Amino acid sequence: MRSVIREILENVRKVIKGKDDVVRIVLAAILAKGHVLMEDVPGVGKTMLARAIARSFNMDFKRIQFTPDLLPTDLTGLYIYDKKTGDFIFKKGPIFTDILLADEINRATPRTQSALLEAMAENQVTIDGVTHKLSENFFVIATQNPIEYEGTFPLPEAQLDRFMISVKMGYPSEEDEVKILESQIKKHPIEDLEPVATSKELSEMRKKVREILVSDDVKRYIVEIVRKTRNHPSLLLGSSPRGSIFIMHLSMALAFIEDRDFVLPDDVKEAAMYVLPHRVIQSTESKLKRERKEDIINEVIESVKVIRDVIE
Repeated sequence: MRSVIREILENVRKVIKGKDDVVRIVLAAILAKGHVLMEDVPGVGKTMLARAIARSFNMDFKRIQFTPDLLPTDLTGLYIYDKKTGDFIFKKGPIFTDILLADEINRATPRTQSALLEAMAENQVTIDGVTHKLSENFFVIATQNPIEYEGTFPLPEAQLDRFMISVKMGYPSEEDEVKILESQIKKHPIEDLEPVATSKELSEMRKKVREILVSDDVKRYIVEIVRKTRNHPSLLLGSSPRGSIFIMHLSMALAFIEDRDFVLPDDVKEAAMYVLPHRVIQSTESKLKRERKEDIINEVIESVKVIRDVIE
């Protein structure tokens, strides 16, 4: 399995230059059966990352541009009356795929956003009272533009809480940007990207991830970090228990990627930095001070003492 992980990472690097940490954490989220929220400016490779991962696993990929006039049925599908047979035929929407890229999700109305909620939480959608199961590998990468706020509908806390991680691509370095130009002189490298794994192998790896050992001390370490977000002076609202669960599952996936069968505190620290920021709400005073959520979470993590038994 370790060789498959290495091949996937190398494959995606052919398209995404200089963002190894982002590729690694997104892959970990997939292995942990989580969804990803990417908040970044247009053109930094969010769509290409999703497409590269889909091609690497040879999985179905669909992209939908969220707009204010997008209806829930445009996402989930609807029943259409067939005059010939006299029956209603179900026409599937783009949500019936393996990897769904929800581009600029905050531009859609709350009603349309909520259509994703059931799919992300229960891997199914209900249309006209009929429940339809989604792919067992169903995975959402949603994007938001942090610059444009006019005409947008901020994601409610319940929706944000369904995303396992929030991640930023960021601009490439000067050297990496030159490599991007060189790789696209004749054509885009995504066109030649070949599958290196299968959806069946993904399912097997996900099962292996859930076999990773999480000691009682590590569990307590995770819980203490999350509980400290609930009484931090800069935070009005801390993380829910779902944050604890997601940190544990993501830590297990990170350990699996590193070819370990047990979770270390370093896995927990890394996972917490991606799982917690979008789950907490800053106090008004903290916002006025222009404190960053990431800095607050890092402060929380550093304030929790690592038990010696956890390290050993």
